[in-house]
Amino acid sequence: MNLNVGIDVAKAKLDYCGLDSNHQILFQDEVPNQPSGVQAIKLAILAANQKQKFDKIIIGMEATSIYNILPSYAFNKDAELQALNVKVVTLNPKMTSRFSKVYDDEKTDKIDAKNIAEFILLGRYQIPVARDEKHFALQRLTRERFHIVKLIADSENHFLNNLYFKLNTIDSELPTSVFGTTMMTVLTDEKYSLDEAANLPLEDMVAELNRLGHGKFGNPEVVAKAIKRAIRNSYHLDSIALDSINQVLSMYANVIRMYDQQLKLLDKHIVNICKTLTQAECLQSIPGVGPVYSAGIIAELGQNNRFSKQTKIAKYAGLVWPRHQSGNTERQTTPRTRSGDQYLRYYLIEAANSIRLHDPVFAKYYQKKYREVPKYQHKRACVLTARKLVRVIFTLLNKHELYQPAKMV
Repeated sequence: MNLNVGIDVAKAKLDYCGLDSNHQILFQDEVPNQPSGVQAIKLAILAANQKQKFDKIIIGMEATSIYNILPSYAFNKDAELQALNVKVVTLNPKMTSRFSKVYDDEKTDKIDAKNIAEFILLGRYQIPVARDEKHFALQRLTRERFHIVKLIADSENHFLNNLYFKLNTIDSELPTSVFGTTMMTVLTDEKYSLDEAANLPLEDMVAELNRLGHGKFGNPEVVAKAIKRAIRNSYHLDSIALDSINQVLSMYANVIRMYDQQLKLLDKHIVNICKTLTQAECLQSIPGVGPVYSAGIIAELGQNNRFSKQTKIAKYAGLVWPRHQSGNTERQTTPRTRSGDQYLRYYLIEAANSIRLHDPVFAKYYQKKYREVPKYQHKRACVLTARKLVRVIFTLLNKHELYQPAKMV
């Protein structure tokens, strides 16, 4: 006889229901999503187990944003529950939602908790390996890094859109990125207005670029000429419109600088934790995979024994193309699944894009996939290269080996 405890997790409360193997409800209630609530559920489990010794006790809850993480952590760390060998599982909300629709037309938190318990009773779940504190800490850092990178990209896009109104030919003229510290200072009128920059002698602008770049600016004369050329060839707005554009550009420049600074701090903390994990050495032996990418992958994968096959990692990351077959017909092209861990997928794809620049085997595979289609070549090739990388990562982590480049044929 098993005890199956379904918990419907919300931000403020936990609805729970305990079923035995005969589908009989042993307990059911609602508690706050707080340590006191977890304690109440634990006491209900202990009381039920005292009346009837269960062979197995499973606590299941859906992956609901961040709200299930702390209750799961508390259940996993509780000594009394661990003494009973209680297993805590996290369920895919899409699967439990489809299951609920088969049995119930109505939807309430109380019904959801019972349906989660019924779903656990079917045994369609996997017992996860509980994350230790290092992996949990690393995951918080790498996931927030993911969001910071997205915010930087979004801010840079807004910066470029507004820069177009000011210097619409700058993209074709400038031989360097507009997002360097020096270039953002020049382009936001923090030092000179457009008219002042246009009238500034070339040698003075070159000297100013050198000063702003602390003598490390690539080719200041070429850049100075490009800026002057862009000013001449672009549309000219009146002072009121130009002032508003400069205000917006200056705002986004400050936002980008702030995010860049925070990104460096995050990377520093990530590297420090990554040094203490033996898995990181295996992944960093792959050319192009540094501490940050390896940390992002390790944080999502957890301990080595969490996945028994490399295909499970690929499915967890959403790097799979589901088979579609009916009768004697099988679809030849299927879209990639839209589910999976977006953070793991991001770090795998970013790592794959870096590896293909350093490893000839991955470079050859990337080029092959790049040439197979007429559009979206880079995005598609990176995704497929990331899928190839999954196989390598699984082998290295499970065998505790360092990467050995394959011989080119």
